[in-house]
Amino acid sequence: MKTAIYRQGVREYLVWRVRDAEIDWFQLVEGSYVPLPRDASGIAKSVAFPGLWLDAAAILKGDLARVFAVLQQGTASPEHQSFVAALQKRREGTS
Repeated sequence: MKTAIYRQGVREYLVWRVRDAEIDWFQLVEGSYVPLPRDASGIAKSVAFPGLWLDAAAILKGDLARVFAVLQQGTASPEHQSFVAALQKRREGTS
């Protein structure tokens, strides 16, 4: 899938297909958008934003408690903590 807006460097994007009751998450890999894989429990984990985790099934069921629990697990992960530290270091270097 290639459109003008995505050629501008969007690394990932989500599509909520309401009629199909599906949520797709795509990532840019070598110039093409491919589905972001989900782990064994059905959680999609962003590559571009470590710690951004999504339980699409919970969203589609309206189970917001589960959606937020999964998101909190992601933001508590070591990958997210490293990502935040790297952002803070970069920000300090540009001040």
